[in-house]
Amino acid sequence: MELDIQHFNNLSDYDNVLITDEKGYVSFYDVADLNVLKELGPWPEVIIGKHVTSFYTNLSHENSTIMTVLKNKTPLLNCRQEMVTRIGSKIESYSSTFPIEDNDRMIGAIEFSKRYFKKENIQSLEKYATHKIFRKNNTIFTIDDLISKNPTMNKIKDRIKKIAKTNSSVLVHGKTGTGKEIVAQAIHNLSDRYTKPFLSLNCSTIPQNLMESTLFGTVKGSFTGAENMAGLFEQAEGGTLFLDEINSLDMHLQVKLLKAIEEKRIRRLGGSRNIDLDIRLISATNEDPYNLVVEKNFREDLFYRLSVVQIDLPELKDRREDIEVLLRYYLDFFNSNMNMSIDSVEQEVIDCFNRYSWPGNVREFRNAIETAYNFVSSNRITMDDIPNRIKNGKGTSQKITDASQPTEGYSLKTDVENYEKEIIYKAIKEEGGVLAKTARQLGISKQSLKYKLKKYGLR
Repeated sequence: MELDIQHFNNLSDYDNVLITDEKGYVSFYDVADLNVLKELGPWPEVIIGKHVTSFYTNLSHENSTIMTVLKNKTPLLNCRQEMVTRIGSKIESYSSTFPIEDNDRMIGAIEFSKRYFKKENIQSLEKYATHKIFRKNNTIFTIDDLISKNPTMNKIKDRIKKIAKTNSSVLVHGKTGTGKEIVAQAIHNLSDRYTKPFLSLNCSTIPQNLMESTLFGTVKGSFTGAENMAGLFEQAEGGTLFLDEINSLDMHLQVKLLKAIEEKRIRRLGGSRNIDLDIRLISATNEDPYNLVVEKNFREDLFYRLSVVQIDLPELKDRREDIEVLLRYYLDFFNSNMNMSIDSVEQEVIDCFNRYSWPGNVREFRNAIETAYNFVSSNRITMDDIPNRIKNGKGTSQKITDASQPTEGYSLKTDVENYEKEIIYKAIKEEGGVLAKTARQLGISKQSLKYKLKKYGLR
């Protein structure tokens, strides 16, 4: 078998290779990026054995470069082709195609190609390379991913733009699913540090006996099996370190973290050399940080160091004007990512969404839409398609009129909070509203009682 490649200079100029038999059926295909292949057409295993013209709606035996070479038995060099895939994507391809012969008998063709995407095609590819500029710094979100028309959220976005230009520590407070990591990545990508790494760690997922070495690194021989290893502080050099659920750290590590922040240097576990730091620290908690300090679960001095800037994210139930905004956004997102075409949502579903309290916030909302996409049987989402807990009203918002009648809860946390609220309500009534007496009766500090009264709307 012979292949004449004298007509072109560098194979490295091409990204893709396609080989067919003498009739134009694909026997080999190698594309530079399989994610792009998902956008352009079928999976590799589907391509093999199919005719080269079957993947594009505008290709025929007459205008296909492969079929032309097979017919004329001569190479086609540097040809430009615009092709339309079965899912409607338009691509522009530059290729060189050559006949493959065996003892003067045509047995196939080989095509080397490079694809280019026009401006109107870039949007459809972004789902495989979200925010391509930032991919190499370990982030996938920017401020544009904070989808909202809520005034509070828009103020937060304005604050993010301002604080991104500084190096101050930031503490993000928000319930699960409100977007704490999106905020952290948005700050990083708007800052001068965006070319440096963004590292993220959920402190609750690492055993406490491994947390110190994870953060600060180790020196070989410092304990059995220890090797020289850089911790996250070192790995984030020049960039941003995001510590989620920071309140999960035990007091010993809180002291070490405070020291590292104050001195801007660390020492590896078992090491004798100080390592200077140039990082920005962003931390987050899903519990009210003030309450954590009051209840002695978080060091007060560390709180002040971490919360030079504090961002409090509202729950979805407190920004209900965003429900339809998010609905439209996720319809576009899943239409694109699941190659579906859902163009409307039943009004009953929208009403149900507006009644629901969304304890999992935006994350739960996104998952609910994805659930609907898995069950929908037409181009319209109906009540039959959404999760049962939402459809049946579990977690539906209810206005509390009497603390002695707690709302129906569907989680341990909710039940405990309702019970606590009832006890506080009864105690403060018994003590005639005197805070000092009520606090003594409950066995908590007056400061803690004030916090809980505000938390539960009891004064």
